[in-house]
Amino acid sequence: MGNIFTHYNYTTTDINNNSRDGIIEINSKKSGFNIKIEDTDNDNIALPAGSPFADWKEARKFAGPLPFTFTYNAADKEVLVIEGVREDWKPAPVKVIEYDFSFINNYNFKDAVLANAFIIRNIPYHWKKGKIEAWK
Repeated sequence: MGNIFTHYNYTTTDINNNSRDGIIEINSKKSGFNIKIEDTDNDNIALPAGSPFADWKEARKFAGPLPFTFTYNAADKEVLVIEGVREDWKPAPVKVIEYDFSFINNYNFKDAVLANAFIIRNIPYHWKKGKIEAWK
């Protein structure tokens, strides 16, 4: 339904989620990714090697989407602003065992490092009604 009201061009993908022996594996053949993480409540997880963050508290500031999404209508010179509301947003650090994302590999980012990884569970989530504002 999102494509009826926006030009975001939403698509679907195959997501497989398996959990066994304390390991969660999430992958998609269509989207070309695979990630394995430890499923634990351990608070003593080290940041990934090479992370630019000093600690998890600093990294947590970057865990999650921004609260607003925007779209611009050039013909009418207007911006549609929509706020996403998330309750109980509590990112918990996780240890990444291995990962592979084809979209990162395709761009050949030689200096890319895993900076942090969090898991967020059971998030009540909704969008507020959008507001149209004139572009100045």
